[in-house]
Amino acid sequence: MIGRLNHVAIVVPDLEAASKTYATTLGAQVTAPVDLPDHGVTTVFVELPNTKIELLHPLGEGSPIAKFLENNASGGMHHVCYEVDDILAARDKLVSEGARILGDGEPKTGAHGKPVLFLHPKDFCGTLVELEQV
Repeated sequence: MIGRLNHVAIVVPDLEAASKTYATTLGAQVTAPVDLPDHGVTTVFVELPNTKIELLHPLGEGSPIAKFLENNASGGMHHVCYEVDDILAARDKLVSEGARILGDGEPKTGAHGKPVLFLHPKDFCGTLVELEQV
Protein backbone atom coordinates (compact mmCIF):
# COMPACT_ATOMS: atom_id res chain seq x y z
CA MET A 1 0.00 0.00 0.00
CA ILE A 2 2.67 2.58 0.94
CA GLY A 3 5.00 3.85 -1.70
CA ARG A 4 8.10 5.97 -1.54
CA LEU A 5 9.32 7.82 1.52
CA ASN A 6 8.26 11.38 0.75
CA HIS A 7 9.96 13.14 3.65
CA VAL A 8 11.15 13.04 7.24
CA ALA A 9 9.91 15.97 9.33
CA ILE A 10 12.04 17.62 12.00
CA VAL A 11 10.67 20.20 14.44
CA VAL A 12 13.13 23.05 14.94
CA PRO A 13 13.16 25.89 17.50
CA ASP A 14 14.73 28.35 15.00
CA LEU A 15 13.67 27.86 11.38
CA GLU A 16 16.12 30.39 9.96
CA ALA A 17 19.09 28.85 11.78
CA ALA A 18 18.08 25.31 10.79
CA SER A 19 17.64 26.34 7.15
CA LYS A 20 21.08 27.96 7.19
CA THR A 21 22.65 24.83 8.68
CA TYR A 22 21.23 22.65 5.91
CA ALA A 23 22.04 25.16 3.15
CA THR A 24 25.47 26.34 4.26
CA THR A 25 26.96 23.60 6.40
CA LEU A 26 25.52 20.63 4.51
CA GLY A 27 25.27 22.31 1.09
CA ALA A 28 21.65 21.31 0.49
CA GLN A 29 19.04 23.12 -1.58
CA VAL A 30 16.53 24.67 0.81
CA THR A 31 13.14 26.17 -0.08
CA ALA A 32 11.74 29.42 1.25
CA PRO A 33 9.53 29.17 4.36
CA VAL A 34 5.82 28.57 3.76
CA ASP A 35 3.14 29.18 6.38
CA LEU A 36 0.44 26.49 6.60
CA PRO A 37 -2.21 28.02 8.88
CA ASP A 38 -4.52 24.96 8.59
CA HIS A 39 -1.74 22.85 10.13
CA GLY A 40 -0.34 25.48 12.51
CA VAL A 41 3.18 25.24 11.13
CA THR A 42 5.72 27.00 8.96
CA THR A 43 7.65 24.61 6.73
CA VAL A 44 10.91 24.60 4.84
CA PHE A 45 11.86 21.69 2.61
CA VAL A 46 15.42 20.47 2.20
CA GLU A 47 15.62 18.88 -1.24
CA LEU A 48 17.72 15.71 -1.42
CA PRO A 49 18.34 13.42 -4.41
CA ASN A 50 16.21 10.59 -2.97
CA THR A 51 13.74 12.33 -0.59
CA LYS A 52 13.16 15.52 1.39
CA ILE A 53 13.62 16.75 4.93
CA GLU A 54 10.79 18.96 6.20
CA LEU A 55 11.79 21.51 8.81
CA LEU A 56 8.78 22.45 10.95
CA HIS A 57 8.29 25.45 13.21
CA PRO A 58 5.14 26.38 15.16
CA LEU A 59 2.84 28.95 13.55
CA GLY A 60 0.62 30.67 16.08
CA GLU A 61 -0.24 29.81 19.65
CA GLY A 62 -2.48 26.87 18.74
CA SER A 63 0.21 25.03 16.83
CA PRO A 64 0.09 21.25 17.36
CA ILE A 65 3.90 21.13 17.45
CA ALA A 66 4.33 23.79 20.16
CA LYS A 67 4.01 21.12 22.86
CA PHE A 68 6.64 19.04 21.04
CA LEU A 69 9.10 21.94 21.37
CA GLU A 70 8.16 22.47 25.02
CA ASN A 71 9.16 18.85 25.68
CA ASN A 72 12.13 18.87 23.27
CA ALA A 73 13.69 22.35 23.38
CA SER A 74 16.33 21.46 20.78
CA GLY A 75 13.70 20.03 18.42
CA GLY A 76 13.83 16.57 16.90
CA MET A 77 12.27 14.12 14.50
CA HIS A 78 8.49 14.55 14.35
CA HIS A 79 7.10 12.22 11.65
CA VAL A 80 7.76 10.27 8.49
CA CYS A 81 5.64 10.71 5.37
CA TYR A 82 4.90 7.91 2.91
CA GLU A 83 3.24 8.26 -0.46
CA VAL A 84 0.01 6.44 -1.35
CA ASP A 85 -1.85 6.29 -4.66
CA ASP A 86 -5.33 6.66 -3.17
CA ILE A 87 -5.55 8.23 0.28
CA LEU A 88 -9.21 7.34 0.84
CA ALA A 89 -8.65 3.68 -0.05
CA ALA A 90 -5.56 3.64 2.19
CA ARG A 91 -7.53 5.23 5.05
CA ASP A 92 -10.40 2.77 4.73
CA LYS A 93 -8.03 -0.22 4.65
CA LEU A 94 -6.11 1.03 7.69
CA VAL A 95 -9.27 1.71 9.69
CA SER A 96 -10.62 -1.75 8.82
CA GLU A 97 -7.42 -3.20 10.26
CA GLY A 98 -7.73 -1.21 13.49
CA ALA A 99 -5.44 1.75 12.80
CA ARG A 100 -6.43 5.14 14.17
CA ILE A 101 -6.52 8.23 11.97
CA LEU A 102 -5.83 11.49 13.80
CA GLY A 103 -8.27 14.38 13.59
CA ASP A 104 -11.66 13.86 11.98
CA GLY A 105 -10.38 11.16 9.60
CA GLU A 106 -10.80 13.34 6.52
CA PRO A 107 -7.74 14.33 4.46
CA LYS A 108 -6.44 17.89 4.68
CA THR A 109 -4.36 19.67 2.08
CA GLY A 110 -0.69 19.28 2.97
CA ALA A 111 2.45 21.29 2.26
CA HIS A 112 2.66 20.01 -1.32
CA GLY A 113 -0.97 20.89 -2.07
CA LYS A 114 -1.98 17.22 -1.92
CA PRO A 115 -4.30 15.34 0.46
CA VAL A 116 -2.67 14.09 3.68
CA LEU A 117 -3.67 12.10 6.78
CA PHE A 118 -1.82 11.35 10.00
CA LEU A 119 -1.83 7.95 11.72
CA HIS A 120 -1.64 7.48 15.48
CA PRO A 121 1.96 6.77 16.60
CA LYS A 122 0.84 4.06 19.04
CA ASP A 123 -0.33 2.01 16.04
CA PHE A 124 2.99 2.36 14.17
CA CYS A 125 5.86 1.48 16.48
CA GLY A 126 5.80 4.83 18.28
CA THR A 127 6.20 6.85 15.07
CA LEU A 128 3.77 9.49 13.81
CA VAL A 129 3.07 8.59 10.17
CA GLU A 130 1.78 10.94 7.52
CA LEU A 131 0.28 9.60 4.31
CA GLU A 132 0.31 11.82 1.23
CA GLN A 133 -1.61 11.05 -1.96
CA VAL A 134 0.57 11.31 -5.06
